[in-house]
Amino acid sequence: MLLEMKNIDKAFNGVPVLKKVQLEVEAGEVHALLGENGAGKSTLMNVLTGVYPLDGGSIIFDGQSQEHMTIRKSEELGIAFVHQELNLFNDMTVYENIFLGKEIVNKFGKCNKREMIRRARELFSQLDVNIDPTEKVEDLKTSEKQLLEISKALFFQAKLLILDEPTTALNNDEIDHLFQIIGNLKKKGTSFIFISHKMPEIFRISDRYTVFRNGEYIASGRIEETTPEEVTRLLVGNADSFRDIYEVRESGESILKLVDYSGPGFSHIDLDIKKGQIVGLTGLQGAGSSELMQCMFGITRSTGGYMEMEGQKIPPASTHKTMVSGIAMLASNRKENSVIPDMSLLENMYLAEHTLSARSFAIHKKEEKAKYEKYKKMLNIKAQDSSDSILSLSDGNQQKVFLARWLNTNADVLLLDNPTQGIDVGAKAEIYKLILELSKEGKTILINTLEIPEIQKIADYCAVFYEGSIIKILQHQEINEETVMLYSTNASQA
Repeated sequence: MLLEMKNIDKAFNGVPVLKKVQLEVEAGEVHALLGENGAGKSTLMNVLTGVYPLDGGSIIFDGQSQEHMTIRKSEELGIAFVHQELNLFNDMTVYENIFLGKEIVNKFGKCNKREMIRRARELFSQLDVNIDPTEKVEDLKTSEKQLLEISKALFFQAKLLILDEPTTALNNDEIDHLFQIIGNLKKKGTSFIFISHKMPEIFRISDRYTVFRNGEYIASGRIEETTPEEVTRLLVGNADSFRDIYEVRESGESILKLVDYSGPGFSHIDLDIKKGQIVGLTGLQGAGSSELMQCMFGITRSTGGYMEMEGQKIPPASTHKTMVSGIAMLASNRKENSVIPDMSLLENMYLAEHTLSARSFAIHKKEEKAKYEKYKKMLNIKAQDSSDSILSLSDGNQQKVFLARWLNTNADVLLLDNPTQGIDVGAKAEIYKLILELSKEGKTILINTLEIPEIQKIADYCAVFYEGSIIKILQHQEINEETVMLYSTNASQA
C-alpha cells in the first residue's frame, strides 16, 4: 500500500469538514476520489500535501508514518497535486516553469539554460508530449498547459499524482492522449488519485474508487465490481428528503428563444421559454450553464445561432441592449460581481435602473427611497437605514438587495446564476417563495444552480448540461438528484 490515511479529522473555525475519513491508494493504481461539491475531497488532498494540518488521524506514505506533513515534505516524498486551476507562470517559458526553484546551475552559479532545455526535451520525448521547452507558457493551448503541469510533477520523480478534474478543458483526442500517458506511467509504478465527476472517464481509467459525502467516508471498492448507477446512489444518498414547494401554474406565450445558440463554453443550445415559466439549468462546474447565462446577458459574445426576446433578435455582446430588451441578470459570486462596497444600500439598489435609463443627470432621492421601501417590504430585507453600507448586511440580505436592484428595472426575464450561493437555509426558503410569486406575476425566470433540491422546489423543467451541451431536458416530476447526476456526469452512457 503506497498511501494510508486513517480517521482523518479537519475543522475550520470549529466546523468539521472531515470526520474520521479514510483513503487507501495502492502502488501503480488509478484511484478515483468521488463526491459532490463540498464533500471534502479537496480538503483531504490539501491535508495530504501539507497545505492544512490535520486535526486527528494518521498518514502513512510508502510505509513510513508522517507526523507533521508540510508542502515541502510532501514534495520530497514524491506527492504532486495538479490542480484544476493550473499553477503556471504565463510570462515564463516552458522550461523555466519546470525548473522554477530547482534550477540547474553551472560551476559559476549561473543557470545552465542549455542543460535545462535538453532535459525538458528528453522528458517530453519520454511522455510523447509535443511541447517546445523554449515556448512561452501563455502561447500554449490549455491542453498543453495541463500536460506541462503533469510533466513538471513527473520530472522530479513523483510517486503519487493527484489530478483534480484534469479533463475539463480537453477534447476527446487530448483526453485519449492523457489517459495513454497515465496508463504508461501506471505500468512503471506511478499511482494516481483521480478526482472527477465524469462517470465514463472514471470507469474507463480507474482501478478502485472511494466515495465521500458531507465530509464523511461512505464506501470504497473496485471499479469492475460496481456500476455507474450504484456509484451515483452512493454520491447523493437520501438527498430527496425535502418539502417540495412547487406549484403548477399556467404559462403564457413564448417570450425567449435560443436557436442553435453557441458561445464560449457551450454550443448548439435550443430553448423555447414561455412567459411565467421557471427553468432550471444545471450540470457540473464548467459544464456550460453559467457560461450560457453570461453570454445571454451580453457579458461574452456568441459565436453562432441567435437569441430573441418577444420575436426580436438581440445583438451579441451588448449588455445594455440586453437590458433594454427586458432581460436582467443576478450574477454568481456576489462579492466579485454585485457588491459595490463604497455605496449605500439605496445606491446599490438603484444602480442598474439608472444605468439602464440614464434619463437625467439628477437622482431623485425621495423617489428612490420610496422604491427601496417597497422592495424592502416585498423581499423582507432586514436592514436599518437605506444610507447604511451594503457591507452592514448579512449575505442573505445583501442578495435580496441585489435582487431588488434587478426587479427595479422592470425586466420581464430574470437570469439568476447561483442566487442562493453562500446564504443560510432561512434566506434560501424566502428566495424560493419569491421566485414562485414573481412567476405568478408573469416574470420568466432561469435559475442556474448546482443544488438539485433547489431546482426541484421551483422549476417547471430542468436543462442538464454536459461538456457545453444540453444532454437532457427533465420535466418537474422527473427531477431528482440521482437522475440529474446520471446525466450531468454522463453516467447514462458509461
